[in-house]
Amino acid sequence: MASSESQRESGGISLTQFLSHQHLCSSLTVAEVDTLLDYLTLLEFKKGDILTDIGDVGDDLYFVVKGEIALTFDDGQRENEIVRAGAGEMLGSMSFFDKQPRSVRLVAKAPETEVLKLSRAMYKRMKVEHPYIAINIVEQAIVSLDHLFRRVSSDFAQFSHYLYGPGR
Repeated sequence: MASSESQRESGGISLTQFLSHQHLCSSLTVAEVDTLLDYLTLLEFKKGDILTDIGDVGDDLYFVVKGEIALTFDDGQRENEIVRAGAGEMLGSMSFFDKQPRSVRLVAKAPETEVLKLSRAMYKRMKVEHPYIAINIVEQAIVSLDHLFRRVSSDFAQFSHYLYGPGR
């Protein structure tokens, strides 16, 4: 895993431009997006790398820039994938905000996965120095959890219909 703290580009794409097109920054000016980037760290992962593990207390939020990340859990016999998140999605918000141990593992599923990481310490600074930007982080966390819940619910409903649907 390589960290590129001062880098403002991801694979030749401006992170400012990328973020400006995401829900997280829809109400922020370009200058505010640049300010947000001052609080974030760009991390790169290879396929199979673990971003955070079950039982870890979430001291970081992750915003996917490139690639895919799976939320998985281990049932003792194999790793089970719950859902995948791609570019533009935020991960890790439940444990980040409630400070409880993570119930899932975050695993990179693409060869070149990149995320922007917001540490708890930087978030605390942001709340004081730029509260408007911090509120956008909270709103994005709510939207991301809603999308995740709806996707998992839909997948479960389809699977349930397949198993117990009409004619079975």
